[in-house]
Amino acid sequence: MLITAAVFAVIAAAVHLYIFILESLRWTAPATMAIFKVSSPQEAAYTQALAYNQGFYNLFLAVGAVLGVVLLGAGSRVAGLTLMSFASASMFLAALVLIFSNPKMIRPAFIQGGPAAVCLAFTLLGA
Repeated sequence: MLITAAVFAVIAAAVHLYIFILESLRWTAPATMAIFKVSSPQEAAYTQALAYNQGFYNLFLAVGAVLGVVLLGAGSRVAGLTLMSFASASMFLAALVLIFSNPKMIRPAFIQGGPAAVCLAFTLLGA
């Protein structure tokens, strides 16, 4: 069960790393603007600092999840499970906030929070 949880933690981390790249490194690229439904280069420029900051939140969650998996694999069960679970719970809760703030964002919220939710479920089953 914990191996499955760790696999989904890594998947969740990969999703959040991708979001970091989009928000912090490629925010003004036309393809990224289309993904986030940014309507104009002016809007992208105006919101770039916010997206840059938010992207780093996603990066830190990804690092936390991966570090938890590494610690778990290295035999530090309590530290690994704690860090992996905290990062995954944060990812899942952020997805819920996205849904509650804009119900039309259910698909992106599922992409953002789905792997984290599966990680948490398998962590609880295996702990």
